[in-house]
Amino acid sequence: MKPAKTKRSDFGERVRAAREAAGLSQRDVAAQLDISQPSYALWEKNHVALRPDQLLKLSHTLGVRVEELLDPPSASNRRGGPAGKAKRVFETVSLLPRSQQQKILEVVEALIAQHSRAA
Repeated sequence: MKPAKTKRSDFGERVRAAREAAGLSQRDVAAQLDISQPSYALWEKNHVALRPDQLLKLSHTLGVRVEELLDPPSASNRRGGPAGKAKRVFETVSLLPRSQQQKILEVVEALIAQHSRAA
């Protein structure tokens, strides 16, 4: 990874941090937003004016609240618990029909129980 030639905007830094915390590449995020990777890279580097729908989609893709992207971090808006891919997967699972959710939960619970016994 090349070092940035210019300092990122505060917004860009929060977006980059959220993307990395989610375990996503710029290419992954760009694909979810249906834009090119170079266009997305500008969001992380420059001051940009995003439309509300873009901001919502970005926050959903990164698994953070819009406020976390817009506001500087503080002790009051830090999230606890796991973040990243597992969270996004389970948010997607919650959109499936109940019967499919139950099948997935049975598999996950069995894996957790197996891990607990092995530990």
